[in-house]
Amino acid sequence: MSNQRLLQRATYYLAFGSAVSILFSIAISQILLALALVFLLISGQKLEFPPIRLPLATFFLITVAAILASGDPRQGAPQLRKFFVFAIVFVIFSTFRDIRQVRALVISWAAVATCSALVGVAQFFQRRHDALAQNADYYDFYLDRRITGFAGHWMTFGGELMMVLLVLAAVLLFSDRPRWKRYLWPAAVIIWAAIALGMTRCIFLLGLPLGLLYLAWRRGTRFVAALLFAIAVGIAVAPATVRERIVSVAKPEPETDSNAHRTVCRIAGWQMVKAHPWLGLGPEQIAVQFDRYVPASVRRPLPRGWYGHLHNVYLQYAAERGVPGLLSFLWLLGVIVADFVRTLRQRSLTPEGRAVLHGALAVMIAALAEGLFEYNLGDSEVLTIFLSVITCGYVVVRQVSQASTGQADRV
Repeated sequence: MSNQRLLQRATYYLAFGSAVSILFSIAISQILLALALVFLLISGQKLEFPPIRLPLATFFLITVAAILASGDPRQGAPQLRKFFVFAIVFVIFSTFRDIRQVRALVISWAAVATCSALVGVAQFFQRRHDALAQNADYYDFYLDRRITGFAGHWMTFGGELMMVLLVLAAVLLFSDRPRWKRYLWPAAVIIWAAIALGMTRCIFLLGLPLGLLYLAWRRGTRFVAALLFAIAVGIAVAPATVRERIVSVAKPEPETDSNAHRTVCRIAGWQMVKAHPWLGLGPEQIAVQFDRYVPASVRRPLPRGWYGHLHNVYLQYAAERGVPGLLSFLWLLGVIVADFVRTLRQRSLTPEGRAVLHGALAVMIAALAEGLFEYNLGDSEVLTIFLSVITCGYVVVRQVSQASTGQADRV
């Protein structure tokens, strides 16, 4: 085997490793991503990027402009470094050539996510034991120390597992490979249980159900009924604290749940957008300037919670980067959805390809719904998986396009 061929194969494995390792270590993932970029550049392999360059470049340019206009460019430097995360799109699209490689990535995600979920379930029962031993109010005790699995924070844990579960569910519902599918059902159940025990409401009550509902709807009416039945059973057998967390959407505990805290964030964020509609405050400025935009009519002290961002991805982008920044982000999403939906109409699309595209759309639905109540794509780990799933979808789009072009040439 030639040295060039060895370099190309090494690039693929590095890209693959970066996408998988994000589930347990952002440091390892980014080291592998950097190495993949280096190997890609020296391997002589064709450099490719999905057809989202224009909206993505627009979003990047507006971000840079917002940083420069903020008056404190050094404060916004972390957002420039976060652009590196988007390199995962470049290396996956340039090195993944067919659906078999995407399948291997999904199975690897499922394996690592299952291990992380099992750790999370063990954490849940350990913390339940601790609460009972300390005679603590378990609901309050648990919310301050939620399960994290391999992740560093419960929001990261829930977001990662949600995306993996949706891709896994798409494979289970649409793929035509029954021999190995039966081994994935237990993984799906374990991951779903860990997400519920994580008690992050915007994930297990909003994002995940909507993503699963989309998949069930595309598969058929009886699958929608089966999903609703599974959800009802899940609620019935869930621990009392999980059911209490569900009730907290309408009847929150004032000193524990984040409902009031998020209301303050929305109010302040809207004031930021109105004051700086074109380029926003600048990335990383919200935490620094938050108090300035809280109206005097809001009662002090503010409800307990984290005020470093606005807990809403759309409001966050508009407040940091201005309305044009938000519109460029929505433009990017619109292009992706249009490309995937158009490809799903192609007769040459295989069941496995259909599974990948439906999984990617389900991930988008779930992440964007969750984004109404959390700045989820500001988390590098969650963003890495989101971008990886989208890029896998574009691998399928390219494969279908090439197959169609080949057929046209033969005619």
